[in-house]
Amino acid sequence: MNKKYDVLQKLESAKVVAVIRGASAEEAIQLSKGAIEGGIQAIEVTYTTPNVAAVFQALEQSNALLGAGTVLDAETARHAMLSGAKFIVSPHFEREIATVCNRYGIPYLPGCMTIKEMVQALEAGCDVLKLFPANNFDASFIRSVNGPLPHVRIMPTGGIHLENMKDWLEAGAVAVGIGSDLNKAYRTGGFEAVVSLSQSYMRKSAE
Repeated sequence: MNKKYDVLQKLESAKVVAVIRGASAEEAIQLSKGAIEGGIQAIEVTYTTPNVAAVFQALEQSNALLGAGTVLDAETARHAMLSGAKFIVSPHFEREIATVCNRYGIPYLPGCMTIKEMVQALEAGCDVLKLFPANNFDASFIRSVNGPLPHVRIMPTGGIHLENMKDWLEAGAVAVGIGSDLNKAYRTGGFEAVVSLSQSYMRKSAE
């Protein structure tokens, strides 16, 4: 099977992507492992995390689909691929990232907010677009976009929580990205709280 297509299928099957933004590598590892134990199958480790390579190394034996987030340039994208990332996410669209990802058959999910940005990303070979920050929109935005651009597939991230994630999935989101909820759970209840919250997200996604 085409590697890129296989990764995109796994993302869609996962429904929930845990966006891991740790204050340290160890915190990011604990957040990721808690999310995985709670049933989340896709992990996006952000490049704002200190010593991010250590996080990828610690997770390489997991069964989760590992990706890299907050990738701002092509050099960082290549570093992420060499560290084991199977998909690349950025808060904006950057054509040079698209080029290097296409070169190696890695899905690139750029952050887009306007129709113009979405068309540019589609022309650069991006199959799934990240709507970020999604809390500026409601779920009906996907249907609005799919009017003129019926083939656009969107993953909303930013402001997604247990109460609204189902709305986005039912509106046609490929998957949803969650993050701040996991950090809050970790700060208040540690590893077990992350596991419990992740289980709640997965139960909600299966309803």
